[in-house]
Amino acid sequence: MTRKTLLVKGNISFEDLKKQNEHGAEFWSARELQPLLGSKQWRRFEDAINRAVASCSQSGNNPDYHFTDAGKMVELGSGGLMSVDDYNLSRVTCSLIV
Repeated sequence: MTRKTLLVKGNISFEDLKKQNEHGAEFWSARELQPLLGSKQWRRFEDAINRAVASCSQSGNNPDYHFTDAGKMVELGSGGLMSVDDYNLSRVTCSLIV
């Protein structure tokens, strides 16, 4: 897949959002991927994630290998911090969501 065929919003592309865990496995943060896919509401994006989990399971794959719950701290306008839900998604998961 060339860079031209990947999702790009502004100067951020799908590959720019990729992270690696301590074992070298690549993953994407659902919260960071959400705006790139044009989803404005987390609730609706989380629905898409849940449908992808079901699809992954129905195809005979173990969703635990492709979806990981991950909390994330975000800064509030008042300067405080709040924990929000997030997921670490594999490349397979990202394809199912799209």
